Amino acid sequence: MNSSFAELFRQSPYSSPVKAYLERAAKQAGSAAVPEAEVKAYSDSVYFNYHTLGLSLLFIPSNGSKVDTKSPNYDALLLDGIDVFNALKDAAPTKGKTYSLFPLLPLEIAGTDDSDSSKVLQLGAESTGQDIVKALGEPTRKGGGAGPSSGSISIWCEWSKLGIMVEFGGKEARGPQAWEKGKDAKWKVVSFFPPKES
Repeated sequence: MNSSFAELFRQSPYSSPVKAYLERAAKQAGSAAVPEAEVKAYSDSVYFNYHTLGLSLLFIPSNGSKVDTKSPNYDALLLDGIDVFNALKDAAPTKGKTYSLFPLLPLEIAGTDDSDSSKVLQLGAESTGQDIVKALGEPTRKGGGAGPSSGSISIWCEWSKLGIMVEFGGKEARGPQAWEKGKDAKWKVVSFFPPKES
C-alpha cells in the first residue's frame, strides 16, 4: 500500500490530514485551491468525488449506522477507500463526469514477498498490467474481461493483503481475449482500502 494513503484511513472528510493531502494534489494539478467535491451520499457510505484531481474518497459511518443521505454527519464518517484515476485516451465511454489524471504520480506501492526483487511499484500513467503484476506479485482475486468487447467488463485484479484493486482500461482490457492482451493494458482506476487479513 502507498504509505501516504495508509495515514489517511480512518480520518474524517474535513480532518487536517485529508485537507493537507487534497491541498497537495490541487497544487500539483496547478489549482490555487482544492476544488469543491461532488458529494454522493448513500445509506452505507458517502463519496467525495474530485473529478479535476482524478480522486474519489469513500467514507463510511464510524459506528456502523446508516447515513442520513439528506444531511450526513461528516464528523461521524471515516475514510475507508481511495480511488485514483488515469486519463486513458482509448478508454470506453463513461456516463457522467470524467476524471482527470491523478496529479501525484508516480505512486510508490510496496509489493508482496512473492513479487519481483524490486518489491516496489512506481505507478505512473503508462504502467501496464505486466508492470503491476511483476511488482506486486500474483493477485488474490481477478475478474472481468468476458463477453464481446462492446459489452464486457474490463479486467481487474485485487491484492487483498496490500489493500489494492486495479481496474484496467482500453481495448486490451475488454472482450474475449482480454486476459491474453491484458498484460499490455494500462490501469484506469486504482482503489486503495485497508488491507484484509487472509
